[in-house]
Parts: sequence; C-alpha cells; structure tokens
Amino acid sequence: MSLENSTHRPLRVRATMRDVADLSGTSLKTVSRVINGEENVAQDTAEKVRQAAERLGYRPNFSAGSLRRSGGKTKTIGLLLENIANPFSSSLHRAIEEIARKHEVIVLAGSLDEDPERERELTEAFVSRRVDGLIVVPAGDDQSYLQSEIDSGTALVFVDRAPTGVAADTVVSTNAKGAHEATMHLIHHGHTKIAYLGDYATIYTGAERLEGYKRALKENKIAYNPDYVLQGYHSPEEAEIALRALLNRPDRPTAIFASQNLVTIGALRALHHSNLQHRVALVGFDEIPGADLFDPPVTLVAQDVLAMGEAAANLLFSRLNGDTSAPKHVEIPTTLNLRGSGEIPAK
Repeated sequence: MSLENSTHRPLRVRATMRDVADLSGTSLKTVSRVINGEENVAQDTAEKVRQAAERLGYRPNFSAGSLRRSGGKTKTIGLLLENIANPFSSSLHRAIEEIARKHEVIVLAGSLDEDPERERELTEAFVSRRVDGLIVVPAGDDQSYLQSEIDSGTALVFVDRAPTGVAADTVVSTNAKGAHEATMHLIHHGHTKIAYLGDYATIYTGAERLEGYKRALKENKIAYNPDYVLQGYHSPEEAEIALRALLNRPDRPTAIFASQNLVTIGALRALHHSNLQHRVALVGFDEIPGADLFDPPVTLVAQDVLAMGEAAANLLFSRLNGDTSAPKHVEIPTTLNLRGSGEIPAK
C-alpha cells in the first residue's frame, strides 16, 4: 500500500446541536427534542432538523456533560478487533491499553468476527459515544465510509490490516515477506509439494501471505498447484477437516504452510490424527500458546504484536496531540522461529 501521494487534511470541528439549530432555523430545544425522539414536535419542523443534521454530519452526543468538563475530550478510544478471544487480538489489546494508560485514557474494545456490517455498527456506536479516536483491525474490504469521521475530527489508525478507500495511519507486519521466508524455508529442506492452508482470501493479511507463498514457489520454478491451496477457514475445526481430506490423497503434500494461528492449530490436529506429524513438515504464521510443547515443537513466523500495538497507539495519540502530517504506513518485521516441525526433510 503506497501513501506517498496522500495528504492528511486538517481536522474540522464536529457539528454541534447549535449548528443544526442554526441551519434548520429552529431552537436548540427543538433540536434536542427531535434528536431524543420526542413526539411533541411538528412533523415538518422535525424533518427540517433531520435534514440539517444529515447535511452537517451531526451525531448525537451521549456524554455532553463530561465533554464540557474535559474541554471536548472523553478520554476514551475505541478498539475494533477481529476477536478478543484470539491470542493475537488479546495481545494487541493489551499493548494498546498499556500506552493508553500512560495517557490516562480508557480503551473500549469490541470484536468484529470478520463481519463488515459489524465493523460499521461498532464504529457508529463508538463514534456516537464521542471516543477521541479509533484503532481498527478492518473486517470489510471498503473503509471509505470512515472518511467523514476523519474529516470531522476522529483520529483513526488501522492495525494488522491496511484499509481500502481511505488514507490513514496504518501499522502492519511484513506479511508477504514472512510468508515468503516460511515457504523458502520448506523449499530449502527439499519440499516441492507444499500446501497452503489459509484464512479468508479477501482479508488483507490472507492475500499478502498467499502472495508471499506463491512468490517463493515461482522463484524456485515450482508449479503452483491450486489443489494444494486451501482457503476460507477461520477456525481450527474447519482447517482440520479440509487438511485431513488433502492428507488422505495419494499425492498428499510433504509440507504445509499454515498462514494464521487458528488454522495452524487445525493443521496440527490433522497431522496428529493422521500420524503424519513427523513426516509432513509444518510452518505456521502467528505464535500459538505452547508451540514448544508439541511433538515436534512448531516452527512459526512470529509477529511482534506488542510492537504493533505500541506503534498504533503512539500514532493515534500523536494525532490527538495535533499531528496533521501525511498518513504513515509502518511495517513491523516478523521473525521465523525454528523449533522442529518446519525442519522435517522431504521424503
């Protein structure tokens, strides 16, 4: 993702109820009644208020009292994660929370579960409660709807996945490079029949990691075999079922690159169920708890989640403190941790 030609426009002040009243030609009290859904307002007057609010991009302020007392700041930020229960998401949450604590800011977090509609709903909920900024792990493939929030003053940072349709600060891992290194590692151990087990293809990280896998094959003149590419799995159970079917084939792969922590767990289950854990090599992406306790221990591409969270939080607070420079794109290096499963030679 290139942001070289992007510009970061100065933030505008959010529209207030007074602005809505002035534009609609009504009183502040009337606007308040309409916004709060009271019925004792004439229909045509209520419609004028609604049209003015829509034109101004006005959002109800559910914490006006606290805003007045804190100079317009709620001292809260919203964090939209893929799934708080996932070890990656929880580590990211923790890292961001540590930085926020130093700024005496509370982090409000929610899970998106890879649902684009949930992404919009949760964003709307946080913005309506006047969070000072948002850190988002996007689920959908279009974040252009957030441009109005940037224009109206919401500080915004994307982490783990780059956004589409909007220019904003972004922090990601070297996904393609890490996947390329993992696949090259398997190739260097003699493997040419390497399966790819992945998350949804539409997700930024999924697309980047598949690209790294394919590039390693191409550089070594290994034919890309679509039968060895299993995608669209977002739970260990789904990944296990898909891989077990592939391992039962006579032309089964001799190595596997699993591009996400949950599918790596599914791959481990499939290999152990088929008693192939010492015959089929495995490299996963993302650390998993107890990786060194498996037999054999699991070779993994590790992301520096703490560094990602810290970088995202620091960017956000820099914006909140007045930084209006061009959007930044930060890449945090990955590390290939060799433990045993990825070093099984081809047979």
